[in-house]
Amino acid sequence: MALRYEVRAHNLSAQSENKIHDDSVARRFGFRGALVPGVEVYAYACHPAVQRWGRAWLERGTAECRFLSPVHDEELVEVEAEADGEGLALTVRRGETVCATGRADLPAATPPAESPEGKAPPWRAPPAERPPASEASLAPGAILGTAPLEVTPEAAAAYLAAVRETDPLYAEAGLVHPGMVLRLCNQALVQNVVLGPWIHTGSRVRNRAAARLGDSLVARARVTANAERKGHKIVELAVLVTNGAGAAIAEVDHVAIWRPRQLA
Repeated sequence: MALRYEVRAHNLSAQSENKIHDDSVARRFGFRGALVPGVEVYAYACHPAVQRWGRAWLERGTAECRFLSPVHDEELVEVEAEADGEGLALTVRRGETVCATGRADLPAATPPAESPEGKAPPWRAPPAERPPASEASLAPGAILGTAPLEVTPEAAAAYLAAVRETDPLYAEAGLVHPGMVLRLCNQALVQNVVLGPWIHTGSRVRNRAAARLGDSLVARARVTANAERKGHKIVELAVLVTNGAGAAIAEVDHVAIWRPRQLA
């Protein structure tokens, strides 16, 4: 039996530096209007996983999500989660249009951590002056870090309201929504290079612990690939999100179009 969840989408980034979230700029790129960030579409897609597995999924669950078609501000979207073996096959739709697909699972135990040498490096503060995004500034091997995000009760509650989350677990247990954690992976780009309009296209997430109110979260990222596909310049990051004590919260493979072909 499928789990279904409806939510009214909200563009949290209308005032951000990334103008793909601005109506006029998005229309010049051929979209109907501003794009709701992929990290928020991921936040909607997480709801059925938490509905099925609860806190355990936030502590050791996995998910992957690929964004296929835009979600716009105030559109009604439906998340459908179909049983697929031991996991859930995820589909996010607006009307008949498939906007994202993915999968969520709950491993029997937390998998061993990836080697820090092969994945995310020690934390590095973002530069005081960001260079323009380029093949050089986003070269494979480049290290990107974020400033600490202090998760205050007010900030966590504001995010829950913004993504229209209805599950009471987060507020009752003092936990941080996984969409807020994934946002740090975007910040690994934003805080280190100056980007034009850009698009998050997908992520693969391995939760390692539930982030809590009061945590100070940072992202430690390494560029693993930067290549051109179908005219788009695409960057891939291996990201480790940790709390102030250095404990791992999530390991993420994060993919984005940093220069759309329309800018060529």
